Amino acid sequence: MDLDKTVSETATTRRIVAGIGCRKDTPTATILSVLAETLEQTGFPGRTPDMLATGTIKADEAGIIEAAKKLGVPLVVVEQAALEAAASRTLTVSQVSLTYAGSPSLCEASALAAAGETAVLAAPRFVRDGVTCAIAVANAETGPNKKTGKTTA
Repeated sequence: MDLDKTVSETATTRRIVAGIGCRKDTPTATILSVLAETLEQTGFPGRTPDMLATGTIKADEAGIIEAAKKLGVPLVVVEQAALEAAASRTLTVSQVSLTYAGSPSLCEASALAAAGETAVLAAPRFVRDGVTCAIAVANAETGPNKKTGKTTA
């Protein structure tokens, strides 16, 4: 591995998961637009996530299902226990999400749970037009290299 690469350069080759939450009946186009904006803002411009994830409360949401189909990626529906297990790694606490989904942030927790135990969020969730979106980077072991002191991903 080239130890001079920055985290953002190397992270583009990592598996990314987009966690999605939305209001009922949100159009697919709106979800895809917010996803594209989130990917841009988190350093993954033009990248298609490896999968979408959401909680069981949104498992039948047509806009989310159709977004995954249009992107050609799997939609992972995260069970409540897995959302709860990922809750301590979220960066956002939303009272609305706590009330309706039982999670501090449905999109953040679902992205983290689907991406795995070592995943980290690229940034706090993005919210626009009734859609919440968060990007989790799988196997994101970032930080200074113990031998060189240079930051690697």
